[in-house]
Order: sequence, then structure tokens, then C-alpha cells
Amino acid sequence: MRQVFEYAMLCEMLETQRNPMDLVRITGGTLREEDPIVLTPEQFRRLQCNIITELHRTMVIVAICLGLRRSELAGLKWSDFDWLNQEVLVQRSVIANRVDAVKTKRSKARLPLDAALIEVLQNWRSLSDFKADDDWVWASPWVAGAMPLYTNAIQRDYLIPAGQRAGLGKSGWHTLRHTYRSWLDQTKAPMTVQKDLMRHADIKTTMNVYGKAMG
Repeated sequence: MRQVFEYAMLCEMLETQRNPMDLVRITGGTLREEDPIVLTPEQFRRLQCNIITELHRTMVIVAICLGLRRSELAGLKWSDFDWLNQEVLVQRSVIANRVDAVKTKRSKARLPLDAALIEVLQNWRSLSDFKADDDWVWASPWVAGAMPLYTNAIQRDYLIPAGQRAGLGKSGWHTLRHTYRSWLDQTKAPMTVQKDLMRHADIKTTMNVYGKAMG
């Protein structure tokens, strides 16, 4: 029945009750032209070796170990980390210097932290000029730490060039999220666990959108 009402609104038989573009469906419009890049552990090591700055290398490690979206990575504050219980609360996103909630209700969640990752994060905190609990983990020195660094610029200036130097093609933040899902699959983790760690609302997203695994 929902589709009937939507078609009626599209044909102007009923008053449109939301953005008219929501009613438009383009066949194949959501299909990717190319499969996303998925890195092997050896390829990820090569990527790391081609990122010489500690800040950006740490960002890449955290992104692939937690499977975060770039906006969620930017939105991390030191207060989000519970070192004692080895957890991090993903609760906000930052896009184009706008602080917002995470993408969905399922996206707000606590994720486990491995001891090795905690060591990497605490090492970066000791080096950073912005280490107070309320500071951004990736605070921008250009605005005195008031906002995090712009992840799109980091992808353009550091991540993509590093991937190209390593012979991996055009690797970006989304490459790391797809790789995280693939590595989860390699551990034989149940699909329900993978869905929870990816923080997807629908398991079909985990299986289909992020379904490619390493051979």
C-alpha cells in the first residue's frame, strides 16, 4: 500500500507530503560501476609504509581496526574512550566542519578496543598538542583544535597518494571500511556479529553492500 500512495503522490493525485525527489526511482541508480578495493594484510602494510606522518598513519590504523566511516573517525574525542573497559563510544560525526549525530541509531554504539590499538592511540595522545578529554582526537592545529582535521583533504593529500605509491590504486577511507568487513569475514565471525560491529541497521547491507571478501 505504501507504494500505491507514493505513486499517487508522484502522479499528483494526492498532496505530496515529502520531498518529491524521494518518490523518484532510477533503475540501477544505486549500483556501483566498480567493485570497491579490498586490501590484503600485506597491501595494508605497504599502504602504511607510504604514510610518513604519525598523525595520518594513526588515523588509518584506527579506521581499519574499527571500521569507522570517515565522518565518525573525524568525530572522535578523547572522552569517548573507556581505557579501563577497552571500549570506544561512537556517538557523533563531523562532515565539512559540521558536528552532527551519527548516521543511524544503530551507528551509535560501543566498540571493543584491542590492547595493541589502545597502545597506538595513547602513543598518539602523548604526541598531540590536544590531549584533554574534551579535545578532538584529530584536532586541527589550524583552528587551535576547535575542530578536527578535514578527512576529505587527508584522503586527497595523503591516503590516495600513499595507495598509488604502494601500487594499490585509488584507496580511500571507504576502502578501509570495506577491508574491515572483509577481514571480519576471514575470521569466520558470524554474520550477526559482523553486522553489529559494522553497526548496520539491516544485515542485508552487511551481506550485499559490504559483501566482497578476499579470495
